[in-house]
Amino acid sequence: MSAMAAPSPTAAHSADDGAARRLGLGVLVDMPWSGQGGGGRGIGFVDTDDGGGGDIHPRLRTFLQRHGGDFGYAAHSFQPRSRALPRPADYVRAYDRFGQALPAGLPRAFHHTELNMGTPERYDRGPAAEFANELHARYQFTWVVEDLGIWSLRGCPLPYPLPPLLTGPGLEIATRNAAEAARLLTPPLHVEFPGFTEGGSFVLGGLDAFAYFARLAEDADVWVTLDVGHLLSYQWLRGRTGPYMFDGIDGLPLHRCRELHLSGCQIVGGKFRDLHHGVLLDEQIDLTAHLLTRCPNLVGVTYEDPVFRADGRLVEKSRRNYDRLRALVAEWRSEESP
Repeated sequence: MSAMAAPSPTAAHSADDGAARRLGLGVLVDMPWSGQGGGGRGIGFVDTDDGGGGDIHPRLRTFLQRHGGDFGYAAHSFQPRSRALPRPADYVRAYDRFGQALPAGLPRAFHHTELNMGTPERYDRGPAAEFANELHARYQFTWVVEDLGIWSLRGCPLPYPLPPLLTGPGLEIATRNAAEAARLLTPPLHVEFPGFTEGGSFVLGGLDAFAYFARLAEDADVWVTLDVGHLLSYQWLRGRTGPYMFDGIDGLPLHRCRELHLSGCQIVGGKFRDLHHGVLLDEQIDLTAHLLTRCPNLVGVTYEDPVFRADGRLVEKSRRNYDRLRALVAEWRSEESP
């Protein structure tokens, strides 16, 4: 396959996917489960007394009522409700209520967390793929996305997914895993560039992560998601800061990128932190502008894990760069050929 070829219809599940219309700005919300009434930052699903179906946190509903019109699509991350094998029947009532809180007809995607594509161990992806496919039959996901990470080892989930092994054998294994996941899923798979946050993960192997990811995307024949914070976390790890943060970016599989992610990040003591606290860095906006001109098959730009007050308004510190992101994406979307 040519280095600039788009993924095949097998990978994309449709010959038309590469020319899909631009959806614009999307929102992705992490959705942990909590007891009745919820807690924490007012996000996620809450258990209810109506037969165990569950609902979304009232504060999240208020946010979606206030800001839902900002977005061209929405998604949430899968968080297990219990230690039991996930069954759609245990989740769909709450997932239905998430959809009901969105503007009518808004496309939905799904962020999986159990495909575990970066693991070097033997791992049965069948149940995770079947779970996603059954949900897709109900919700018609535009795509399923998951970080190319090690999410669990020997059945034990990790607090933060580790990057795959940056070695030759690690690349071969991760490529097979990604190809298998794409084959098992009915909706298109987006393989997300992993995070390299110092203090939150560690790296094994010496291969260049950008070249590694490009090779995997080509050999597995998959679409990709580029998380802007993840890219910058790797750049900071390699000492590519300030004006050097664009170095090597064109070596990524940009022609296969259908989605960008941006979550709240911070630079602390010269170290890049992917905190998911809602506040975007200027560097994230600058790199997003750079990527918008270089990803010909891009469909959407996703604002991940917004943080908001009880009245549904974004916290004050996040608003400036959120507004910059909205304007940037709106301009990009308006440039789409009719």
